[in-house]
Amino acid sequence: MIEPELLRQLIAFRRERDWEQFHNPKDVAISLSIEASELLEWFQWKSAEEVQQRLASDKREDLEDEIADVAVYLFYLCHDLNIDLNQVIKHKMQKNAAKYPRDKVKGRNDKYDEYS
Repeated sequence: MIEPELLRQLIAFRRERDWEQFHNPKDVAISLSIEASELLEWFQWKSAEEVQQRLASDKREDLEDEIADVAVYLFYLCHDLNIDLNQVIKHKMQKNAAKYPRDKVKGRNDKYDEYS
């Protein structure tokens, strides 16, 4: 999912600043949530049309920065917990396929326990 060299650069960036001491899994997870909230603010109170206008403006870079912040903390968390993100996504997709059978849910947005 992330290029190995880019992950090495992220880890080196953190190590060079001696930030690993602050990056325990709890605090990294908290930071991930905070950054995800900042990402949501980019969309808050905006219509679909306003979002499209912002995407075409210089505000797009702000969105890209927030997405990058979320990704960086996710990659730190996976690295620190020795979690292979590709593998856990594949495993979760298998669970989702069983939980949401295509023939029962196609075109529907019901919660999984609301369809029969």
